[in-house]
Amino acid sequence: MNRNTMKKAAAFVLALACTATLAACGSTASAAASAVDYNAMSLEELTAAAQEEGTVNSVGMPDTWANWVETWTELKDNYGIEHTDLDMSSAEEIAMFKEEGKNGTKDIGDVGQQWGPVAEEEGVTLKYKTSYWDEIPDWAKDDDGDWIVGYYGTIAIITNNNLVENAPTSFADLLEGDYKVTIGDVSAAAQSQHAILATAYAMGGDMDNLQPAYDFWSTLAQQGRLDVGETSVARIESGEIEVCLLWDYNALGYRDNAVSNNPNASFTVCIPSDGSVQSGYATIINNNAPNPAAACLAREYILSDEGQINLAKGYATPIRDVELPEEVQAMRIDASQYGDNVHSIDYDKWTDVCQDIITYWQENIIPTIQ
Repeated sequence: MNRNTMKKAAAFVLALACTATLAACGSTASAAASAVDYNAMSLEELTAAAQEEGTVNSVGMPDTWANWVETWTELKDNYGIEHTDLDMSSAEEIAMFKEEGKNGTKDIGDVGQQWGPVAEEEGVTLKYKTSYWDEIPDWAKDDDGDWIVGYYGTIAIITNNNLVENAPTSFADLLEGDYKVTIGDVSAAAQSQHAILATAYAMGGDMDNLQPAYDFWSTLAQQGRLDVGETSVARIESGEIEVCLLWDYNALGYRDNAVSNNPNASFTVCIPSDGSVQSGYATIINNNAPNPAAACLAREYILSDEGQINLAKGYATPIRDVELPEEVQAMRIDASQYGDNVHSIDYDKWTDVCQDIITYWQENIIPTIQ
């Protein structure tokens, strides 16, 4: 899936209602969807309005990402709400909401956590807190419900056991290995940039001190052990990748996909014991959604026990503390690996930190790759 990058962030920043009746279309809009206070509705009223609309159109929420398919299927089975999706990056989602304005064609999107405040600042979000508001951590939501994190991931290590004898369980292990480590395109990929920050924490640094991470990756580059190729399931399946850094839900999904296609394949996935970072994805509801009630009901369902379990089936970590079925929990990395060494991110600092990572990578590490 094409996710957000800091280059797109810069481009977006530089580049930069509907009808009041619930059943009307965005193309004939005369007032913003936000003119209706959906928080004031009972769930029964919201559900009735959503069923009258009958459709929810998402962006960046395809069936194959974090098991969205089960949520869309259950919305249809339970409420008769049809679904369509157009896959795109976080920046593109916000840009579409803004550019379409009163003639909005999309209802809800899923964006990287750092993009939630951007969407709010651009004035494209409808406020809806859901009935689960009090169970959402403060770091995972806007004060008024302009964006709410539904799930999050943690940077993990995936190792091809047929290529590497002793699977690394820490960044320190990675440094001592004799295999190549795949990081992906740090200049463009958010996942890779978060992996650099995870390295900093593991090596004794933090958001204000990235040098330990730079030293780590410079060493691997000089040793000829740095792979900046694509971190794709195809490369993992083909045996091109020995060890790779990915979000845990991607690593687990890639592992299971590879094993399903090749029973002889074997992979180890773990959270690095000496440090990692976590980051979430947040839903944003279009302020000019053609189906605002259906979008609000979709967010409500995403944060329900059923919706959170669906995301867990896709290996993402639910934002609410829900009890997972044993068979779902068994699919995941043991909870004991997510300890005090897993750090949240201060997104007030992230834009500057990320630009520093990109600049240093391009100027100091790429030229030294052997």
